[in-house]
Amino acid sequence: MAIIQRRSLAVEVAGHLQEQILKGEYTLNQKLPIEQKLMDRFGVGRSTIREAVKILVNSGYLRVMQGIGTFVEDNAGANESMYQRFKRAEPKEAEEVRKVLEMKVAESAASNRTGNDISKMEHFLAKATKASQANLSVEYIDAYIDFYMAMADATRNALLSEMYKSFTKQLKSNLLMQYRDTGVLTPPSDLHHKLLDSIIRQDPSRAWHWSGKITGQTV
Repeated sequence: MAIIQRRSLAVEVAGHLQEQILKGEYTLNQKLPIEQKLMDRFGVGRSTIREAVKILVNSGYLRVMQGIGTFVEDNAGANESMYQRFKRAEPKEAEEVRKVLEMKVAESAASNRTGNDISKMEHFLAKATKASQANLSVEYIDAYIDFYMAMADATRNALLSEMYKSFTKQLKSNLLMQYRDTGVLTPPSDLHHKLLDSIIRQDPSRAWHWSGKITGQTV
């Protein structure tokens, strides 16, 4: 039984049900278990189950047929946010997407950056270095991600920037977990400085190259 202990019980239950739907545990047009079984499974009350179902109905995942039951309306993930999709991705898939996104972001930033963008990237890279020297893991990871978010903004491509920012939400969670598991905090490498230098020099091909070298390293 998956006991839900966080504050917003209905949202948490809805999230678990949504994940099960997306993983195919409930198929299209399949009827969900009755309320009592869902209550027992999640360890919550009837009102929480009904609110969770309402959330998923409004999101397009479920439909309620009065007197008959609740059925899966959509299990293809069409209503799933980019962040939610990244969150449930396999590690290998996430790393592949990270590499493609960061290389494209670096290449585009080198072509479109302004002096203000450069100042931001220099600031966050220096901040990450300082935090790593002080062994401040959260501050380091925040600065590291801010460095890449500033780079994404420098692309002047709103869609590319938003895609990368959606990805960084899960990236931050992964990096925090990685640090908790290893206790190792590696400062920005020489490759990061070479990447920044190539963006400063407005050299897209070198920015692409150095970004590709960085991807996969422990940060």
